[in-house]
Amino acid sequence: MRLIFIRHAEPDYEHNTLTKKGFREAEILSNRVGTWKNIEKVYVSPLERAKLTAAPSLAKLHMNAITVNWLQEFTYMIKDPTTGNYPQVPWDFMPQYWTSQKQLQDPEDFVNHPIMPQVYRRAVTNLRNGLDEILSGYGYHRYGAYYRTDDEKVNGDEEKTLLFFGHLGANSEAIAYLVGISPVVLQQTVYQAPTSVAVLNFEKRQKGIAMARIQVIGSTMHLVQAGEPVSLMGSFAPVLQENMDESFH
Repeated sequence: MRLIFIRHAEPDYEHNTLTKKGFREAEILSNRVGTWKNIEKVYVSPLERAKLTAAPSLAKLHMNAITVNWLQEFTYMIKDPTTGNYPQVPWDFMPQYWTSQKQLQDPEDFVNHPIMPQVYRRAVTNLRNGLDEILSGYGYHRYGAYYRTDDEKVNGDEEKTLLFFGHLGANSEAIAYLVGISPVVLQQTVYQAPTSVAVLNFEKRQKGIAMARIQVIGSTMHLVQAGEPVSLMGSFAPVLQENMDESFH
């Protein structure tokens, strides 16, 4: 089983849409997504920037998407403990803060850290339950930090693909949960640009047991090949604008 998570294109937050560049990005992305085979289902966040990003790809796939509320962005604001800035999303912490907070680095206990609002904790639970409900239908059942499998269901499903159109924060929450790390660590250390692609495969190395493994994350190959600059939206440093191999793009 393969899971692919895509961040929405460059957003125009003020007008609840995409920028002109964002619409170009979404169209370029669709040329990549449209070549993918064996996509079982497509899931999309209810927020407009995700739906607008998904639309060209869905048209090329001749598929409809299932809207899931738990995939929407984790915009539950906090006051930054280092700078005092408010409002701020609950993952853009300064390095001297989050690296000193061992609880924030724990895959399970991070959500109970005092800085995390109750609404954020509920959202994390809803996302994890939503993912596990989907995966259970395909024969993958969460057991601790990995999955137990129904062999009859998962046999021969290596190319079977589920596609998710979400957001920087929410996608990181999902990916981190699947591979058993704290999403705070992933959000702080991995930049996923607008329309970037993350691919996870479930590896079944022993009978009845599976573990998700990241194959690629933050891939903007489609933008680079089309000559479209990679957006800095969400990055605090310049993004390399150079055609490189797939390990980077």
